[in-house]
Amino acid sequence: MWKEGSIKVGSSIIHYWVKCFEEGSQYGIEKGRISKLMLKRDGEIIANYDRGWDIEPLDSDAEIALAILMKEHN
Repeated sequence: MWKEGSIKVGSSIIHYWVKCFEEGSQYGIEKGRISKLMLKRDGEIIANYDRGWDIEPLDSDAEIALAILMKEHN
């Protein structure tokens, strides 16, 4: 299931798209339920996961947004 939304981290608004499943798999982040994820700030991709990291989180704001999404969806 695809989910989309925004997270405010510090002074940044980070838009996200997440594809997550009912159960974890070998393709998920840390073998969890999220198999695809994109984080964007001001139109720039700051993290992208598509069954593996294409772009690892670029800074602490991206890492915080990822942690929030992992807790909620993974």
